[in-house]
Amino acid sequence: MERLHPLKEAVVRFWKKKHLTQYMLLVLLTFFLLVLLYFVWTASRVNVKSLKEGLSQPTVIYDQDGDIASNVLTNRTKGVVVGKLPKHVGDAVVAIEDERFYEHHGFDVKGITRSFFNNFLAGSITGGGSTITQQLTKNALLSPEKTYKRKIEELFLAVKIEKVYEKDEILQMYLNQVYFGSSSWGIGQAARKYFNKDIDDVSISEAATLAALLQAPSALDPYKHYDRALKRRNIVLGKMLEHGMISNEEHKLAIDEKINLEDGGGSFIERKYPYYVDAVLDEAINEFGLTQEEILTRGYRIHTEMDQNLQSVLEKIYQRDANFPKGKSGAIVQSGAVLLDPATGGVLGLIGGRGETVFRGFNRATHLKVQPGSTLKPLVVYTPALEEGYTPTSMLIDEPITFGEYKPENASKKYLGETTMYEAIEKSLNVPTVWLLNQIGLKKGTDALKRFGIPVEKEDENLAIALGGMHHGISPLQLAEAFSTFPNDGKRNDGHLITKIVGPTGDVIAERSVKSVKVTSKAVANDMTSMLLNVVESGTGKGTKISGMQIAGKTGTTQLPFSDINGAKDQWFVGYTPTIVGAIWLGYDKTDRKHYLSNSSSENVVPIFRAIMEGAKPYIASEKFEVESINDRLKEDGELEEAKLALEERVEKFKKEIEENTKSMEEKIKEESPKWKESFDKSMYKIGKTIDGLLQKIKKIGE
Repeated sequence: MERLHPLKEAVVRFWKKKHLTQYMLLVLLTFFLLVLLYFVWTASRVNVKSLKEGLSQPTVIYDQDGDIASNVLTNRTKGVVVGKLPKHVGDAVVAIEDERFYEHHGFDVKGITRSFFNNFLAGSITGGGSTITQQLTKNALLSPEKTYKRKIEELFLAVKIEKVYEKDEILQMYLNQVYFGSSSWGIGQAARKYFNKDIDDVSISEAATLAALLQAPSALDPYKHYDRALKRRNIVLGKMLEHGMISNEEHKLAIDEKINLEDGGGSFIERKYPYYVDAVLDEAINEFGLTQEEILTRGYRIHTEMDQNLQSVLEKIYQRDANFPKGKSGAIVQSGAVLLDPATGGVLGLIGGRGETVFRGFNRATHLKVQPGSTLKPLVVYTPALEEGYTPTSMLIDEPITFGEYKPENASKKYLGETTMYEAIEKSLNVPTVWLLNQIGLKKGTDALKRFGIPVEKEDENLAIALGGMHHGISPLQLAEAFSTFPNDGKRNDGHLITKIVGPTGDVIAERSVKSVKVTSKAVANDMTSMLLNVVESGTGKGTKISGMQIAGKTGTTQLPFSDINGAKDQWFVGYTPTIVGAIWLGYDKTDRKHYLSNSSSENVVPIFRAIMEGAKPYIASEKFEVESINDRLKEDGELEEAKLALEERVEKFKKEIEENTKSMEEKIKEESPKWKESFDKSMYKIGKTIDGLLQKIKKIGE
């Protein structure tokens, strides 16, 4: 240690000489100043002046043109006015939530200090220490995350709110916005929910009961946890007594008062296009991290991809019972449908069921998970097969085959021996489809399915997936998104409803980022479209054929789990034009021996899809595909073949004429040749005799 002593003294001298302590303090102070300036700047950007008006407005859903599609109305938006409330109502809330509310300027140093040490000892942010103004700030302007950054933002914004609004205005906004449990937002609706009274008529005991709920609305719900609620109510009454808000006599009477509960209904949710709006709320919660409470109480402006014309078409079709098969034993045949723009992935229209709706209940367009049947064939088999070099006219085996323990059958129980790929799709033949998947390899099929955005589970990895056999299944939205690949040149955009969300102060708090996946090539997508056009022109989907409208599509049916009953569990149709994709499911919510679909998809789901597309026709662009159906291709090929045969026939006729003329000339020559020879011989004899005579004369002259 003595050896290190000189070194230590040298370091101390150097430290003092260079004033390093001052520099470190300067750096720390600069850092804290920058942090302070950051939070001041963040708070300055928030327009809190519009907060009061924003919180009193419902959340609004806008369509793709910026027009209002629906308000999400709760009766809390009417709210209460603090100045007209009995004094003990506001006092009960202030006493338990923020006893120095009328003294501080947005934050309470004592409360913050106590909260800091509690959080420090707990090793995490457990909450506490927030004033009513801070709670309003958190509930109305910030995310629910528990971080020190969010707590500091909350503090600065609370100070700004205190500068803009009076104390009673802040308390009023808080009371009208805060959640009291049991689907009750705002103290006015809470009084109706728990006591079936107007807030003006609640007693001191009842006001304390409502204030008690704010700590933990579910855990202190008097309907479920009466004793807990009673205990917490008494704590609130004790605080009111402590701060001189009630007298000893009032305190005693309130303590002795029994909590008499009577459900008066509380809040309700009113909205137009309920299934579409519910899907929007689901997306805001699941994709953008908002909470239902935020959405229903902050007066958000949510912009969507909705086309109100197309949405109205769906609503009208689903309201008309005659469009659907008759239900059995008191249960109706249910359905869900989606209309989607393939160029963007935007959901233009959506409906999730028939009959009565429940707020954010089961949505068959988005929540449904059932086997898709033959609609999966183009995705898991035929697209990867085309990628592997097969063509629409490739020959596939169609005969009874067993693959291990799996033996698929055609629905008709008839087999062609061999068939082309396009015929297998057009007639929805099962055996050639399974045979082809086995040929290209199961992994290539499941890999393609994942590219189409269809999740594949371990239980799905078998040849039965060629026919849509899945462990859980998919929804109409997932199917529509997958098929949007084909009219979009092989690219898939994620299916979505929301484009952006604007908060109550006008700030954009969430915005969609484009997500696009290259699924396959344009050439493969075009070949699939050509074959799927055949399905509508002359195959299982010909019932959807509409004059002046090109539709490519695929039917799908899933079998009943009962071998002794002839019927179907689910029926599907997915179809598309160059500018819109539609997918529809039909079936019972619960299939059993009494509840199933008795007819084929061409008699049930296909006519409904046709009705949807007929209704949509006036509102979508009339365009044609770049490619023709296989039928038209073959027709053109047939005309070329006929022309070729005609030409070959003419050439053959010409050749035959030449051969006949040649043969005739040969026969003529053969017939006349003896005469020609005799004449030739006579001529030669005469010539020879003449020459001989001349030679005799020449000889005589020489003598």
